[in-house]
Amino acid sequence: MTQPLLAIVAQGNDDEILNDHRQHQLQPLIDYLVHKLSTGQMASILFVCTHNSRRSQFSQTWAQLSANHFNLAIQCFSGGTEVTACNPRTIDSLNRSGLDIDCKESEDDNPHYLVSCRDSTHAVELYSKRLDDPKNPVEHFAAVITCDHADQNCPTILGADHRIPIRYKDPKAFDDSPQEAVMYDTRSRQIATEMHYIMQKTKEALSQGERQD
Repeated sequence: MTQPLLAIVAQGNDDEILNDHRQHQLQPLIDYLVHKLSTGQMASILFVCTHNSRRSQFSQTWAQLSANHFNLAIQCFSGGTEVTACNPRTIDSLNRSGLDIDCKESEDDNPHYLVSCRDSTHAVELYSKRLDDPKNPVEHFAAVITCDHADQNCPTILGADHRIPIRYKDPKAFDDSPQEAVMYDTRSRQIATEMHYIMQKTKEALSQGERQD
């Protein structure tokens, strides 16, 4: 496992984060991934949050790193209903996790970040974008809704095979407070733990299916 992912998952209390109710909420995404991959298809996930600045960026990053770790043919994306910027606090939290961050030159207020592990040649590109950004999938993907506002205001996501709500509390509530860094890291750790769980269960289900064949 990549060292940053190993470290952040090890810090999480799996029994607290992954209780029975939460596992039940995560299962539809596992089922979708297993179905796609077991039929020899590439699986795509689009993580959706209103501003595409915090929770969906955490989700895209940790899901892609986890998929890469388990050698799963999964591509992870993110998008929102509005374009803002990937919040610097999100980037700072990922950096504290031990990930390498490279900020590409930008002429606007929406910089592009390349996020990678030291032992990986694959970088995740993070920037705020709309759902219909050219880099996002247009069909045959799972739309994972990470916030209540996006869930209520995006009744239809065109091209999605499935719409799956996996909501997270917004660390924005703690911006500019003494708890800011702790709460961003807590949310990042929760998301990393759950994305690792999803990919691990997907890998186990695929391996079991291969043995039965």
